[in-house]
Amino acid sequence: MLLPQSFYARDALHVARDLIGKLIQHEDITLRITETEAYRHPGDTANHCRFGKTKRNAVMFGPPGYAYVYLCYGLHNMLNFVTNQEEEGAAVLIRSCEPVEGMPTILKRRKNIKGPALLTGPGKVAAASGLTTANTYDCLFEPGGLMVLDAPSVSNVLAGPRVGIEYASESDRLAPWRFALADSPWVSRRSQLSVAFKKQY
Repeated sequence: MLLPQSFYARDALHVARDLIGKLIQHEDITLRITETEAYRHPGDTANHCRFGKTKRNAVMFGPPGYAYVYLCYGLHNMLNFVTNQEEEGAAVLIRSCEPVEGMPTILKRRKNIKGPALLTGPGKVAAASGLTTANTYDCLFEPGGLMVLDAPSVSNVLAGPRVGIEYASESDRLAPWRFALADSPWVSRRSQLSVAFKKQY
């Protein structure tokens, strides 16, 4: 069953936590989400919306439940899901996944890399799924195209600081807004995650 639009119409922090264990489908690929990061509002100095609305980030100010795919450093496409309410400017980055279906296609797109390195990192997730910036504005809650499916909730989730946001303020760099499935090898930078944050959410 597709996750409804109302699932995304919440604080990115809660959406990021609740996306752990859910499924992404695109073409013949199905991935289980194992790691996410929340970018909560323009006041978050790591958020793409911190300087206001632009052509690039306009989708983040639109209705929740749509894809935002941006090109990082001209090399890697990054998949995000728009959250919160309209005009709030928030999203969740999909950092890592576990393959469920479509392994032959995934391996071809990822040049036959073996093990968790196949999908542990946001650029790897988009590459394996065949997603580009052309998928920005794809609806996540309607059949066809890029879809996010419900799956049983998981309780064993860890949290820790987000990755690659050295430009942000210290408080935002240290905020435990990255979530990951505790018992999964399909997670990046596990040493920076701490069970101490688990009960906050």
